[in-house]
Amino acid sequence: MKQIYFDNNATTQVAPEVLEAMLPYFSPQYGNASSMHSFGRDAKVGLENARESCAEILSAEPSEIVFCSGGTEADNICLKGAARALKHKRRRIVISAIEHSAILQSAESLAQEGFDVQIAPVTSEGFVTTETLANLVDEDTAIVSIMQANNEIGTIQDIPALVEIAHAKGALFHTDAVQAFGKIPVSVEELGVDLLSLSAHKIYGPKGTGLAFVRSGVKIESLVQGGSHEKSRRPGTENVPGIIGLTKAMEVSVTMIEEEYLRLNRLSQRFLTSVRANIADVILNGPEFPESEISNLPDSLLRTPQTVNLSFAGAEGEAIILSLDLEGIAVSSGSACSAGAVDPSPVLLAIGQTPELAKSSIRFSMGRHTTQDEIEYVGNVLPKIIERLRSMSPAYAASKR
Repeated sequence: MKQIYFDNNATTQVAPEVLEAMLPYFSPQYGNASSMHSFGRDAKVGLENARESCAEILSAEPSEIVFCSGGTEADNICLKGAARALKHKRRRIVISAIEHSAILQSAESLAQEGFDVQIAPVTSEGFVTTETLANLVDEDTAIVSIMQANNEIGTIQDIPALVEIAHAKGALFHTDAVQAFGKIPVSVEELGVDLLSLSAHKIYGPKGTGLAFVRSGVKIESLVQGGSHEKSRRPGTENVPGIIGLTKAMEVSVTMIEEEYLRLNRLSQRFLTSVRANIADVILNGPEFPESEISNLPDSLLRTPQTVNLSFAGAEGEAIILSLDLEGIAVSSGSACSAGAVDPSPVLLAIGQTPELAKSSIRFSMGRHTTQDEIEYVGNVLPKIIERLRSMSPAYAASKR
């Protein structure tokens, strides 16, 4: 049986060159980067070289890079850390309705501490408009957090325009770039953000490693105590092998952005065209793909090329996932962090989907190893599964009478 992985937004396999770069730091260069002896110094050199490389890729300064365990921790560091550092001056926090749960739950935690949390609604395609944000940001706003690219529906926000609104009121701006980095260009200077999060395992790097960009001059309160690592911003012995892997994954990814954007955009369009031709009552969640195939990276990017989120009326999402899995095809119903949840996706509800349609939604996320043959195979298997599941749904049958 074929084994096809269409869940690359959840995680990716570690690239061979990434693994190769990490291996020396598991054995001959295994020292603690905080130790003063030669083993520690060797690890420290690797750590600081990695910091310089990550900073250069992001157009940042090495001192602005804080290594941590991944996107979730980076989100917590940025949102909680910055908000708490400003709690005696500003008490409002603005986030979008389609943020990752790491931001949504961090904001809920801050609300319990007395912060005024405002949720910016989005359009039916998942965009935060400048008008919407301008109505929520005021002189009491400490930080605005809006993700650059959505993990479920692929919507890419106009971050520079949103940053301008926040900065006009003296607020900091954070963006979760976990699903953006490696798929589209990400530069902290071009974006204008004060804080940014990214994760290694979304870009063919190791799990459990990521970074937070904290612009020079921005104060954050540490979430934990226990050491002076990362300039006391993230205490704890650095995961040097993981950081080396993160760095190599970033280096490789940025060389492939345009090539992979065009290839994945083409494959996703073909997959969507096939599904629409063979299955009725299918809804694409998020912005439409371009009407024709593109030959170079557009100046204005509306969606990540690898993400195709579809709602299949009359078929339960969990049943679709299990049925596809029996055919060797791995997909998801939304964010990997909410796998197993029975509630409809908050992202899909925020863009106006009904709970029933939201529960019938599947995220197909392509990756570096996705092929045209795999697209065709899934396109052939899926209609039969949807037809079978719909035939068992009295509600769907009644709606067609």
